[in-house]
Amino acid sequence: MRWDVVGLVLGWTIRLIAIPTLLVFFYSAFVENEGLEYAATTYLPSFFIALIIGQSLVSLAENSDASSRVRDREAFASVALGWIPVVAVGSLPFWLGGVFYGPSEFIAGDTDTWGMLGGLLHAWFESMSGFTTTGATVIDIPTSPICADMSVADDCIGSQNRSILVWRSISQWLGGMGVIMLGLLILSRVLGGGMSLARAEVTGPTMSQLGPTLQWTARRLWLIYVVLTFLEFGLLHYLGGISMFDAANYALTTLPSGGFGTSDGGIMAFESARVESIIMVFMLLTCINFSLLHLVLAGRSGEAWKDEELRTYLLILVVAWLAMAFNLYRSGAASVGLDGELGVLESLRHSLFQAISISSTGYSSADFTTWPVFSQFVLLLLMVIGASAGSTGGGLKVLRIRIAFELAKREVVKIIQPKQVVAIRFNNQVIEERKVWIVLGMISSWMVLVTASMLAISLLEPSLTMTDVLSISVSLLGNTGPALGAFGPTATWAALSEPSMLIATLLMWLGRLELLTVLVLLHPRTWSGSD
Repeated sequence: MRWDVVGLVLGWTIRLIAIPTLLVFFYSAFVENEGLEYAATTYLPSFFIALIIGQSLVSLAENSDASSRVRDREAFASVALGWIPVVAVGSLPFWLGGVFYGPSEFIAGDTDTWGMLGGLLHAWFESMSGFTTTGATVIDIPTSPICADMSVADDCIGSQNRSILVWRSISQWLGGMGVIMLGLLILSRVLGGGMSLARAEVTGPTMSQLGPTLQWTARRLWLIYVVLTFLEFGLLHYLGGISMFDAANYALTTLPSGGFGTSDGGIMAFESARVESIIMVFMLLTCINFSLLHLVLAGRSGEAWKDEELRTYLLILVVAWLAMAFNLYRSGAASVGLDGELGVLESLRHSLFQAISISSTGYSSADFTTWPVFSQFVLLLLMVIGASAGSTGGGLKVLRIRIAFELAKREVVKIIQPKQVVAIRFNNQVIEERKVWIVLGMISSWMVLVTASMLAISLLEPSLTMTDVLSISVSLLGNTGPALGAFGPTATWAALSEPSMLIATLLMWLGRLELLTVLVLLHPRTWSGSD
């Protein structure tokens, strides 16, 4: 392991986080009018820590010979380890800014040492949920001193300082495309091996250059990402009629498939079919491989439509949508948590929104935990399947499910005709056996981890039901956000015990890096030698 190379990658990554913390500091000090003291104590520590640590690592690496190409082992180690300091720096504004019990509450006598440490854990959870774009939150009456005197009906998230809500949204926006992908714009010039870094963050046969260089590719993907963010902001504000603050925050959290909102009610608080329709369009875009979006913008939409994964995803989406709509219509409004008579259009509207959202942002247009069992089961399957590879959506990804299906079909054919050679094809190209087994290993690891997390959470949380435990594990690994049962869209995750909360942050981390990147760190060869 060449630690100078790892240090250089980590240094650039950590240093990048200093920029948004400084921007939010200025917003808090001069726009939010919370006062310079609050802005300084909340955001400047994160800024200086990120700047000092990042610059130190870069300087140490530059003093050594870190100019050689990044190999796979350094790339995987850098990406997996890089999220830890990023999340740590990102958690400080929540802890220091009064969102959770921290040093200021300890000094004021509003909490003890254990309460302050518990607040740090809550801040860590919120930051991990943000940067991994999971969207699960622990901001609630028992955890936030700002909400301590509120009733259950009050809006706890909406009562937080606006700069904090902006920081939550920015953390998801940065995590959506990946902090490392942002760093590729710089790192591909500083040292080679940019493709290794990209493959470490996007596991499987999904990462390819769209242009002459990887830097060009990263720049083009980020341009698409930024343009779509601004476009959604404009549509939500000018066409949807919501405030600029809400429009900006929901644009920042929709494109990364994040799910953080500006109030406890989330999307449901707007009660607007127009707002839901705008968000649905952009959620759908986040579930599509960004390489295909590039082809469409380049005038090659015909090539994009030929993509087998896209057509498979849309087929799954349509079938799930119509099945849930039929189920909701038959069940009526009273059984699905909606007021008034549930007509065909309302059934279609809510089922389509949730079908798209469950593998993307996790936003909710209705409380789907009250829906019939059939519809909840469909949503659970969509959580597992997820979105397209190369998108910001979560889950196992349609590409991997499709390859696993083709592998199973091939084995059946080989049993019937042992001498026949059957190649697995995707988009009219033969997939290498090595990549097929990577996909199979990914799915196997995912299933093992879901089982292990279910056992651990059920042991630590004996009051939870089977539905709770299963959906929690799938939601965290798929970076979905809301689960079923007690952790649905109208609830927070604050009810988890401290050990379960630590496990939850680990699962979010594993899910965002798609398991294999992290599991590579467990192999002894990753750390041995420098060759």
